[in-house]
Amino acid sequence: MGQAASPGGAGALRDAVLIAGPTASGKSALALAVARRTGGVIVNADSMQVYGVLDLLTARPDAAALAAAPHRLYGHVPPACAYSTGRWLADVAALVEAGALAGRRAIFVGGTGLYFRALTEGLAPMPDIPAALRARLRRRLAAEGSAALHRALATRDPETAARLQPGDGQRIVRALEVLEASGRPIGAWQAARSAPLVDLSQASALVIEPDRAALAAAIERRFDAMLEAGALEEVAALRALALDPALPAMKAIGVRELSAVLDGQGTLAEAAARAKAATRQYAKRQATWFRHQLGPAWRRYRSAQAALEDSHGVP
Repeated sequence: MGQAASPGGAGALRDAVLIAGPTASGKSALALAVARRTGGVIVNADSMQVYGVLDLLTARPDAAALAAAPHRLYGHVPPACAYSTGRWLADVAALVEAGALAGRRAIFVGGTGLYFRALTEGLAPMPDIPAALRARLRRRLAAEGSAALHRALATRDPETAARLQPGDGQRIVRALEVLEASGRPIGAWQAARSAPLVDLSQASALVIEPDRAALAAAIERRFDAMLEAGALEEVAALRALALDPALPAMKAIGVRELSAVLDGQGTLAEAAARAKAATRQYAKRQATWFRHQLGPAWRRYRSAQAALEDSHGVP
């Protein structure tokens, strides 16, 4: 029922390498260089690169990279599925339990901060939420407002309600859906946090923080390369699956923008400009999260090359 990993003990992965950073910062190239140097296994820690079909728009490693080093948890989830941090952590735990990382350095690389947090801090198990329940509570939020739902939560789970602001509709709904689905307050679930798979004190953890102008230029070049490689055709293939537009894969940057071109709404150049702007905004949000949420155990570098050249940064 729940989504907890079973990692097999705190710090089950010894001497891991963690590489975080915003999109287009050179993380994947750095991970590949480390894998070649150490004989390690690269494990995806990006919530969009898990999905199939979107090879180009999610900037998944290409065929040459895949041939140069083992890669795990890339493109293994159908875009019709809604993947979660809990499922990702369970998939990593399954790799550990299957011995897929035994005797080789695990190199986690990606831009999803919550994946790294779950990896190093553990994750609270959560019940599966029926889609009908989730939809019903969201309709209530839209119709009644967050303050009304906060009052409803306070009558049933006063401890959680006291921690939440009446205007925080998303967290209020989350608390209500967990309570209704399981009969237990969300705080009880959160108290049952799993042991972390990686002990940060034994890991090499680094964040790539490029100069904003340099990152913007990299985003421009990369999206142009995506278009040349067939990103428009990739979006057409995704649309042919007739998926729910609310699914995470359908919200990948570039899907909406290039869909407009396929629908005859605007030019490819206009769509590219919008996608590049959205990518820059996303990269800014990622960088802000890493700056505020990753502590002193993480070394920070202006470029992937700087990290590679620093003998203290990566193995």
